[in-house]
Amino acid sequence: MKTLKESNKAVSTVLALALIPITGFALDVFIPSLPAMSARLHATPEAVQLCISIFLATYGVSQLLVGGLLDSYGRFWPNIFALAGFSVASFVIANTESLQMIYAMRAVQGVMSAVIVVSKRSFFFDLFEGEKLKHYTSLFSVIWSAAPIIAPFLGGYLQTHFGWQSNFYFLGFFGLAFLVLELVFSGETIASKAPLRLTTIGNAYRSMLGTRDFTSGLLILGLSYAVLMIYNMSSPFLIEEVMHYPATVTGNCSMISGLAMLGGSLLSKALISKPFYKRLFTAAVVQLTVSGALILLTLQFHNLYTLMVYVILLHSASGFIFNGMLAYCLTRFSQFGGLASGLTGGGYILSTSVFSYIVVKTIRIDSQVWLGAGYAVLILAVLTLIIRTKWMERGAKNEVLEERDVTLIME
Repeated sequence: MKTLKESNKAVSTVLALALIPITGFALDVFIPSLPAMSARLHATPEAVQLCISIFLATYGVSQLLVGGLLDSYGRFWPNIFALAGFSVASFVIANTESLQMIYAMRAVQGVMSAVIVVSKRSFFFDLFEGEKLKHYTSLFSVIWSAAPIIAPFLGGYLQTHFGWQSNFYFLGFFGLAFLVLELVFSGETIASKAPLRLTTIGNAYRSMLGTRDFTSGLLILGLSYAVLMIYNMSSPFLIEEVMHYPATVTGNCSMISGLAMLGGSLLSKALISKPFYKRLFTAAVVQLTVSGALILLTLQFHNLYTLMVYVILLHSASGFIFNGMLAYCLTRFSQFGGLASGLTGGGYILSTSVFSYIVVKTIRIDSQVWLGAGYAVLILAVLTLIIRTKWMERGAKNEVLEERDVTLIME
């Protein structure tokens, strides 16, 4: 077994952090190419957007399953095989014009991405604890925000100069490069492997999902991420077909979206010592207020600048909420290792795919007004969940106090 050398720990930590955004790259790098893919493949926008939903769904479901496998078979070799599979799937997509084949390979990419991300998140639970672990988990969403900044900007450039296939060639070579680096510098980090028992995994998942604050947290994460996803699904058509800008503008606007999410994540990390639910509640109220104001504004004024006002204000608030809740959920059951990481990642991604699909199918987003309406629905649900979770937490504390009072009276 190839174990991680102490001398390579620092380099391996950097590689682990660098691989966490691989899902974002797989989602965002071809966003500027959606209209071109629709035209080239003779498919409707909804059919091409399904490439995003398929990836999200397989990525989410797979995370629920791979956590237990990684606890039983280790982190290193599954990650190596997943990087290889991710690259192969990317190269296949780049060399086909069959939409069905693209769907199949996007599903493969989703499964491979789940193995990569869960193994790399588990890496930190294997090697760190206490404040050090809390520091790294709060960095996850900050680093994850790098993909929405870099990938669409790069994707817009690649689309303009080389066509939509070049985005998937990039993903293939990205996976191969990290495959080589992982083989050279990384190794196994799990101290002891747990036997693969489905009943044990089921009991662990039942225990985690039976905790109401954790389950609500997964839904809040899914709704916050869905704010970004409905923008990613609709913005290429709004910018390129309604406003008649080139694909590079779509990439630049998505980069601004990523910067807004990153700014919100950094602010959340800076305020990590402040009361948890109070800062989430404040962010959601501000977000909902801004969303309503922007809907009214864009009834009269709708152009690229008003769209960017939407993006900067609403996506930064989503990044703020997402960062705080992700760190909370990941550390809520750190004793479960890969299982907790897989359930957290898979749970919120599945929620995201469901919420974003419902919004896009229910509301035809062909203008900024309807984009704002989609935002408002998601944000209102976030605010409701935050209030409900805080109320349930307070009720649980009161129950504990009442039990204590009864015990004292009986004594």
